[in-house]
Amino acid sequence: MFVSFAVLLRILSNSTANLFQKRAGKVSSSVLTNMWVYAIMSIACIIPALFVDWRIYSLEFWVYVFIAGLLCTVGTVALIEALAVGELSVLAPINSYKSVIGLISAIFILGELPCLKDFICIILIVIGSYFVLDPEDFPFSLKTFFRRDVRLRIFALLCSGIEASFLKKIILLSSYKISLILWCFSGFICSLIIFGFKYKKFPIIQKNNRINCFVIALMLFIMQLTTNYVFSKIEVGAALALFQLSSLVSLYYGYKIFNEINMKRKFLGTVIMVMSAVCILIR
Repeated sequence: MFVSFAVLLRILSNSTANLFQKRAGKVSSSVLTNMWVYAIMSIACIIPALFVDWRIYSLEFWVYVFIAGLLCTVGTVALIEALAVGELSVLAPINSYKSVIGLISAIFILGELPCLKDFICIILIVIGSYFVLDPEDFPFSLKTFFRRDVRLRIFALLCSGIEASFLKKIILLSSYKISLILWCFSGFICSLIIFGFKYKKFPIIQKNNRINCFVIALMLFIMQLTTNYVFSKIEVGAALALFQLSSLVSLYYGYKIFNEINMKRKFLGTVIMVMSAVCILIR
């Protein structure tokens, strides 16, 4: 029961974070926004981190932490860039491919083998994406995947899909709470490194973007806490498929807030994708 509640909370927080990431991306640099968001979350983790004996963890464990942090940071920057130029109602359903990436990476990193039901989910996701990416005025073709927003979104989900398997590995070696603390800290450190390569001086976040950053930080913190908890209870491929229900919430945001069009077709494609999550739920 609590796993179901965690999934629901994760779905709502992730979609809301995407909404404010899209707003923030139109005001500030994605790298700057991402750095401040992770800085806020890291500050919230300082006190809990003081009560953890970090000396007990091996070098292998810290390598996993660094890789997960780097993948998360690069993926989030790419996501904010994609949301700034693309439609929320298109880019959110594309995220359903993350379950495919997570399924494949989990085979090699965690040894989690997919079942027939998982492959059915993958087929449904591919079919659903055809409807989402094929608006009436731009027929679907391979060129669709060369659009800047789609390329950035696919790169972001590649990063986050592989990251999910490393996160599960970190959780297995520690706990979902410790994994959250390390996710925040490693994300901030990697963001700071990327920020250093992009900027020669330290700019301050714009005043009209500070609320966006605080909301994104809060939503991502809730999202990652619930994600880690669900990862600690079920397999990565199954969890990522369940999380795709957030596409329906993002579809609503795109229609109501950003007045995006071709919603009937996108809704059909998204529903087909969500059916993959339903398949996972039926055990």
